[in-house]
Amino acid sequence: MIKRRKTRVVKVGSVKIGSSAPVVIQSMTKVPTVDVARCVRQIKQLVRAGCRLVRVAVPRRADTTAFAKIVRKVDVPLIADVHFSPDRAVEAIEAGAAKVRLNPGNIKNRKDIIRIIDAARMHKTAIRIGVNEASIRDLKKEPVPLRKRTALMLREMKRYVRLFESRDFTSLVLSAKSSEVVRTIEINRGIADTFDYPIHLGLTHAGLPEDARMPSAIAMGTLLAEGIGDTIRVSAAGNPVEEAEIAKQILTALGLYERSSVELIVCPTCARTGIDVIKLARRVEKAVRRIDKPLRIAVMGCVVNGPGEAADADLAICAAKNKGYIYRHGRKISVVPENEIIPAMLKELQKM
Repeated sequence: MIKRRKTRVVKVGSVKIGSSAPVVIQSMTKVPTVDVARCVRQIKQLVRAGCRLVRVAVPRRADTTAFAKIVRKVDVPLIADVHFSPDRAVEAIEAGAAKVRLNPGNIKNRKDIIRIIDAARMHKTAIRIGVNEASIRDLKKEPVPLRKRTALMLREMKRYVRLFESRDFTSLVLSAKSSEVVRTIEINRGIADTFDYPIHLGLTHAGLPEDARMPSAIAMGTLLAEGIGDTIRVSAAGNPVEEAEIAKQILTALGLYERSSVELIVCPTCARTGIDVIKLARRVEKAVRRIDKPLRIAVMGCVVNGPGEAADADLAICAAKNKGYIYRHGRKISVVPENEIIPAMLKELQKM
């Protein structure tokens, strides 16, 4: 079991973020905020995909007006992503945002920040201080060398947090993001060593879903394995539901997410296989797609390593030429012809 870094707990609406609560998956809407119906529809899709928080961009006054309507139509706590305008932050808080994301690289004026803090305190709204490498590196006139960017991000985070703490406001979640895996790991380690606030993990501009999967898994997986991270968002160019699915896979691999569906284990195949394992695995995947129980099913390509590899599975198929051996919890229960493997498997699943 991974030992989570100890943090204080921050309430974001009905959701708790911190080490005493499960790691929270979140994503972000990708349709115009002013299109209330589409936005609500996408938020509900994200909730079904496993998100417990959803972020919505509110760069204009029209967006915060729409945001107020969206809040009333969904059950999940919403986060308002404020870009450059302190006015939008206050409007979003008054519209019902459970949390507001502020970027120190974009909102810098002390009076503006204090105005936002006062509004957040009045409405019991949490605030995420989200440092972004792309905006932080523009704080200086000359380019910031790569080796100094982590230190600069941490310095800006400290400056912002000190201001919030000076106003006795501690409902904070911290994040620092880069598009680079190693710098994302470094800066989040620095934040974890410096503060006891919950940390939101993510990479910026991770790429298309197929390209975002690996760097996101490495960056977030490394930190989560070290106990760092209390809420995560995978950033990918495409359907945000795919972001939630990748996030679930990362957390499931680390034992940080309780599955509610079938986990399919498939052997990599080798010269010993006497059957088309991939074709069989695809048939099994299709057959169990609608099962909403946290079961582990293994499809193995031979009876040499298959039984041992599948011992931890609830149900396993160890395939040989023209036949399949069915195992339940590591014990062989039947041998069936190849064309009866799927029906036999489904019959055993019904018993379970």
